[in-house]
Amino acid sequence: MLIDTDAELGVDTTNSSSMSSESCSSFSRLSFDLPTSRSSPENLTIKPHRSSDFAYSEIRSATSGRKTGLTFRDFGLLRRIGAGDIGTVYLCRLINSSKSSKTCGDDQEQCLYAMKVVDKEALTKKNKVQRAEMEKKILKILDHPFLPTLYAEFEASHFSCIVMEFCSGGDLHSLRHKQPHKKFSLYSARFYAAEVLVALEYLHMLGIIYRDLKPENVLVRSDGHIMLSDFDLSLCSDAIPAVEESPSSSPDPASPHTQSYTHPHRSTTTRFSCLFNRLFRSRKIQTLTPNRLFVAEPVTARSCSFVGTHEYVSPEVASGRSHGNAVDWWAFGIFIYEMIYGRTPFAAPSNENTLHNIVKKPLTFPTHTPSSLLELHARDLISGLLNKDPSRRLGSRRGAADVKTHPFFKGLNFALVRSVAPPEIPGLRRQKTVPFREQKIKKQSTAFEYF
Repeated sequence: MLIDTDAELGVDTTNSSSMSSESCSSFSRLSFDLPTSRSSPENLTIKPHRSSDFAYSEIRSATSGRKTGLTFRDFGLLRRIGAGDIGTVYLCRLINSSKSSKTCGDDQEQCLYAMKVVDKEALTKKNKVQRAEMEKKILKILDHPFLPTLYAEFEASHFSCIVMEFCSGGDLHSLRHKQPHKKFSLYSARFYAAEVLVALEYLHMLGIIYRDLKPENVLVRSDGHIMLSDFDLSLCSDAIPAVEESPSSSPDPASPHTQSYTHPHRSTTTRFSCLFNRLFRSRKIQTLTPNRLFVAEPVTARSCSFVGTHEYVSPEVASGRSHGNAVDWWAFGIFIYEMIYGRTPFAAPSNENTLHNIVKKPLTFPTHTPSSLLELHARDLISGLLNKDPSRRLGSRRGAADVKTHPFFKGLNFALVRSVAPPEIPGLRRQKTVPFREQKIKKQSTAFEYF
């Protein structure tokens, strides 16, 4: 479900630049081309990560044998579940589906979808057509467990409609308000941060800078895992995935937070090397370096647009300077801080004062001393992500490849995080899945977009 209740102004006129070959001269290149988006139903239904999804199967069944895709007449609208600046979201279901009278998975109810309806004439008057097209373009590309699946797109009169999966668990902002003291435990925060990190890594690999990370945009599926939503503020650029050869794969020693997060990475590599040497006695094989770092980060993408949500924007955006991929890592730091401490670090009574604090105020924590070693690691990670200098910010050079090595995530297998039991499963909170409603608590933060 995509809901955007924040006020937004203007339109993004971003220009992005590709990674130059000189910037990756020490890398081993890997080719990576984005698929060409097409409007055919076949292109919209090839989603391997949804192969076992009942809602996905129902869509495929409905489009089987058709020469054209689904239309507005194929769906029945149940109710409005959200309204934003560029569209309205409705809960809907397929009409005359082969499974319409059957249950959908373990939820014991029909398969539900979220349909975002955009009034193209209204967007034209607001000069925001480009934002809606950007979101649709990105949704066509995505195929990832923690990102939305675009099931169908079609036009109806002067309306543009996109159908996506429905998340019955609400968003992390609402879920946080249900926790004791309105904040997550450290282990719950680490779980959600890890899944968001994996999603950001995938987006950056595609050259997509998200630019709107906040708990309201992190939805919770019925199985308790997350899904990022709302991509109309995103920036599409180019990234060159590469494998960095060994010695330079460790973080920059000049970085102020290097000492705290490089040691576990070196020790893990040492243990792997010992095992590698025991298994392969051949000298020729032993000369291969196991410590290689996959990097896929749009490090040279630049934009001068003023976009985001006030409490989550980076200092370079708040001060009116150009920005790039580092804005997502700043927002990731704010995101972790809010989950753990129940508030954002630079919030002020007015948006103007909030932006001033982001640029000028030093980072502080609620208490002087952390309560545990895990909280100490969390603070160190947040401090690295909230470096006001984007060139020295954790993640700005190698993206998720550097962030994953931090001790806060020690012992977590990112490749298998999808199999980790979530801290809370919405389906276990109630007897049947209740669609997310509008009466949720919303922060008084405002998304903005100036240029």
